[in-house]
Amino acid sequence: MSNNVSLRFEGNRAYVALDRPDKHNGLTIEMLRELAQVARIIERRKDIRAVILSGNGPSFSSGLDIAKAMGDPLAIIRAFVPLPWTGTNVFQEACWAWRRLPQPVIAVVHGRCYGGGLQLALAADFRFVTPDSEFSVMEAKHGLIPDMTGAATLSRLIGIDQALLLTMTADPVDAAYAERIGLVTEVSADPLAAAEKLADRIAARPAHAVASAKKLFDRTWTASVRRTLAVERATQLPLIIRQALNRGSKSE
Repeated sequence: MSNNVSLRFEGNRAYVALDRPDKHNGLTIEMLRELAQVARIIERRKDIRAVILSGNGPSFSSGLDIAKAMGDPLAIIRAFVPLPWTGTNVFQEACWAWRRLPQPVIAVVHGRCYGGGLQLALAADFRFVTPDSEFSVMEAKHGLIPDMTGAATLSRLIGIDQALLLTMTADPVDAAYAERIGLVTEVSADPLAAAEKLADRIAARPAHAVASAKKLFDRTWTASVRRTLAVERATQLPLIIRQALNRGSKSE
């Protein structure tokens, strides 16, 4: 554990924070492993109804700490190999682990949200951001492409022209522009309060229905209609049976 990712539980919420503030939460390989580990801890907590993901210090995250990562090329090679049971490597799992959680994940963003940090925020289900936050698909500046699930998440949020524009130019964009193209959920003067308010609204609904809705859309958003309808049926049937059993037990 790198101790650069903090986790605390408060009521029915989990609060996760990137905690390398002196480096604008520049991501190290150790932090990526820790993010995936923290997600697994939360997944085992059936009492948790929402996850709020943020960054301590002046920024959410400035992206991968290239200088530190390049100091150990062998570690990068090892981290790049995907695990057969997840289909993700270390870089991808740090983001996609949050998509697998049954609970909604809400990113609270301020300051810089660049590169790998943006891909982490995009892996959340919702993004509440400050008016002065900045976003950049930064990888092209380093001669790279987004490889921490960015292609999968961008394709679900914005059009291909906007995705290519952000990726090919690597230009930073402000919060108003990000909201206009659908990159973020809402610009707010107090994004944490907005995130907590949404968490309360969702927690008022049955946990199994919320988890099933997240699973349904994650599995079908870019699928064919036939595939989508099949998954829809398979997801709904257990919910109908559950409701029927609950009503039967109440009538006895």
